[in-house]
Amino acid sequence: MQIGFYHLTRSRVEEALPRLLEKVLAAGHRVVVRTADGEQLELLNRALWTYRRDSFLPHGSRADGFADRQPVYLTTGLDNPNGATVLVLVGGASLEGGEAYARCLDMFDGNDPEAVAAARRRWRAARESGHELVYWQQTDGGGWQRAR
Repeated sequence: MQIGFYHLTRSRVEEALPRLLEKVLAAGHRVVVRTADGEQLELLNRALWTYRRDSFLPHGSRADGFADRQPVYLTTGLDNPNGATVLVLVGGASLEGGEAYARCLDMFDGNDPEAVAAARRRWRAARESGHELVYWQQTDGGGWQRAR
């Protein structure tokens, strides 16, 4: 599995995540977004409804029902009820069960030293497990640049 580490430096996750999800959905994939806690799940849920005036991203969680129909499924657990091929980890959520996905996006706050240290630990563990790793750094304009 390929794991992309997304180093946030200009935006908060609730600002950057919708744009990444738009690209993943446009490529025809379904997504599970796994958060570390219910509070962050609710924050992301609201952000996906309101991030742009003229648009929203179709998504849901266990509370919404119809989990198998959701193009983007938000969870704090290990479930994948929508048959997603892409897993997005935010807030330090666990990669456990990640082998069920073709690709993983691990987003972390580059302005939080603890989050950066935790991401480095996840990077080392993923490398030791033999995953293909890609590092993406946020640009001044909020986009992404692959770094080496």
